[in-house]
Amino acid sequence: MYGCAGSFAGIPQTAHQEPCVCAVPPTCLLQQHGRLSYPASMPYPGWLQSEGVQTNDGQSSSSEEYLGSPPSPLPPPRIYKPCFVCQDKSSGYHYGVSSCEGCKGFFRRSIQKNMVYTCHRDKNCVINKNTRNRCQYCRLQRCFQVGMSKEAAVRNDRNKKKKEPPKSPEVEVECYTLSPELEDMINKINKAHQETFPSLCQLGKYTTNSSAEHRVQLDLNLWDKFSELSTKCIVKIVEFAKRLPGFPSLTIADQITLLKAACLDILILRICLRYTPEHDTMTFSDGLTLNRTQMHNAGFGPLTDLVFTFAGQLLPLAMDDTEAGLLCAICLITGDRQDLEEPEKVEQLQEPLLEALKVYARRRRPDKPHMFPKILMKITDLRGISAKGSERVITLKMELPGSMPPLIQEMLENSDEVETTTPSPCKTNIAHTSTADATFPPRPAEGSKAQGIGGCVPIAPLAPPF
Repeated sequence: MYGCAGSFAGIPQTAHQEPCVCAVPPTCLLQQHGRLSYPASMPYPGWLQSEGVQTNDGQSSSSEEYLGSPPSPLPPPRIYKPCFVCQDKSSGYHYGVSSCEGCKGFFRRSIQKNMVYTCHRDKNCVINKNTRNRCQYCRLQRCFQVGMSKEAAVRNDRNKKKKEPPKSPEVEVECYTLSPELEDMINKINKAHQETFPSLCQLGKYTTNSSAEHRVQLDLNLWDKFSELSTKCIVKIVEFAKRLPGFPSLTIADQITLLKAACLDILILRICLRYTPEHDTMTFSDGLTLNRTQMHNAGFGPLTDLVFTFAGQLLPLAMDDTEAGLLCAICLITGDRQDLEEPEKVEQLQEPLLEALKVYARRRRPDKPHMFPKILMKITDLRGISAKGSERVITLKMELPGSMPPLIQEMLENSDEVETTTPSPCKTNIAHTSTADATFPPRPAEGSKAQGIGGCVPIAPLAPPF
């Protein structure tokens, strides 16, 4: 190859000889001659058709002269029909139909995660570009109606998992910090909760053999013990409420309204926090431990299985004392209760409680960001159980041979059903709690909204004990 150019130049050109054209790469000749000259009669080599060259007559030739017509233009972009689901602009055919990116992703997530949606109307919601996010149930049904393939979505997910290389597990840890004010509030609520609600490990358990095997309508011996302990628990809940930051600043009427509305919620939550799944038992504040049958016979009746189911649902949350105390405080201080005089002020008091629980729960479990809403959703379950509990109190009044303890009746019965014309004397003086300021002011004038608890006059607001 080194003598290629020289050999080409040294061959004599005669009328009887054709010029020798060596089949060598064009770079070899171009590097030595820069630009090639060819006689007009010499056939142009095919391997140079892609370069512009100078012929011996001085005319420039380009590849277009040898290629003929210019290249054809690109085809126009394909236009798809509008999304079959919501009529938005389609991005192509996905899972068998023309659909937009939004409906494609919604259908894929719904199928791959086995989502179950609920329609809050008549299951015939209009699905279009503007309303598609309002009802997930009807949107998914629309996907099926237009022909989206469930099998294609599952198959696509499997293929994606096969193609993707295994990734090392990486958890994005977000830093959650609490302001000094929130830290101080959390510490106060945690202390109030622990001092009014001993944990299971602090109690010396004891049991009773009373009606432990078979369910009966009501075991009076168990009921007497249960009502005594419930009364003490209610007193502790009142003490806990008085120690919540901001609660004593509410009007007397609003304090009473919130306590009566949330007392059964907190009572059920606290007893469920002392649930022992290994033995299917619940433990009261003095250590008395009852199984499911005994809880039924003690007065829970048809409420028993609901309460035990709820207790089992709390276990995966693994709440500590701080989270339990904050949840109790949120149950109590909520602005949607009826007959509040200052609902806006109550909502303002609840906002830092929600923020504190959110930040604390996420800081405690940085890899489980959804734990906060899961904890908060338990309030809805509690309210459902409490509504049935209020009905149970009314039924118990008819089943009991004697009268029901007034504090239980006043605090746990539905406030709309409580007879306030002849208030009964309060047998449990809440002023005797460990909080020194838990005293009673003079009874308000007749017709005032600040009714007493169990026939007693309202509880005086406390100076903050912090």
